[in-house]
Amino acid sequence: MESLLQQIGAYKKEISSFTATDEKQVEEFRIKYLGTKGLVKAVMGEMKNVPTDRKKEFGQVLNDFKVFAEQKYEELKQLTDNGAASSGQQIDLSLPGDPTPMGSRHPITLMKNRIVSIFQRLGFAEAEGPEIEDDWHNFGALNLPPHHPARDMQDTFYIQQNPDWVLRTHTSNTQIREMEKGRLPIRVVCPGRVYRNETVSARSHCFFHQVEGLYIDENVSFADLKQTLYFFVKEMYGKDVKVRFRPSYFPFTEPSAEMDVTCFICGGTGCNICKKTGWVEILGCGMVHPNVLQNCHIDPNKYTGFAFGMGIERPALLKYDINDIRLFSENDVRFLKQFSSAI
Repeated sequence: MESLLQQIGAYKKEISSFTATDEKQVEEFRIKYLGTKGLVKAVMGEMKNVPTDRKKEFGQVLNDFKVFAEQKYEELKQLTDNGAASSGQQIDLSLPGDPTPMGSRHPITLMKNRIVSIFQRLGFAEAEGPEIEDDWHNFGALNLPPHHPARDMQDTFYIQQNPDWVLRTHTSNTQIREMEKGRLPIRVVCPGRVYRNETVSARSHCFFHQVEGLYIDENVSFADLKQTLYFFVKEMYGKDVKVRFRPSYFPFTEPSAEMDVTCFICGGTGCNICKKTGWVEILGCGMVHPNVLQNCHIDPNKYTGFAFGMGIERPALLKYDINDIRLFSENDVRFLKQFSSAI
């Protein structure tokens, strides 16, 4: 025990001689002596080795040592604070604060929020689903059985450890999961990131974003679908934009259509963006296929519904006059700063 007393005496001399001229050195003192792994903590831990009949005596010694170190720490703080004040470094609280750079939302987020907000005004709720999905929710439930030729239209990323799992190729998996809940009617929009095994270029990427919509209820018709999309287009692109529907094919809807609007750039007169046609395709849509309803345990004789889906990158490229889709994912601050005023 005498060696412990000698050790405490040595530490006190060391603490007494410690000097500090700035806050960094004061913090170094605190960590070395008063920190969770500091010398005071270590010395206090020696109490367990003190004989029972001397614990009261040594308890007082150890407590005095701790107080001694804490007082020295307070003295050093006071000295450095006074030194900063005398050197003119004291903070003047009456001065204005340092300017903080304005943050900005990503252009994809801006466009997604705008699209979702329009459908929310029609009573659509926002729903999200997993980006790593099983084959059933990504393909099978959507009337795409194994070896269906339509699967070749989507170059898929499969998970190596389990080929039955994929990076979702569309946000339709969220629609399936919402239908499986059995809470009817359903009126949701499903935004999110999707993945396709495509060559990355200025006009395409291996991941992009979609917003898909689903409405399931009794007596839902194609006329309801058209009126919903007419409202969306007018709110999104203006009252003067013209719309056309073209027959198309999707395995999960029947009948199916693609929706075009007059080109935002040339106003319908023809340009490189619209390939001289005057029209730009913005989404695909259709009535939910009865097989999809049955796969989700919904009676197709009682319920009908419509679905639609659109990419987010294309309208964002056109709205903000961006010529390279890769800019969305490069995280270049110079690019992102341009959208600080668009929040």
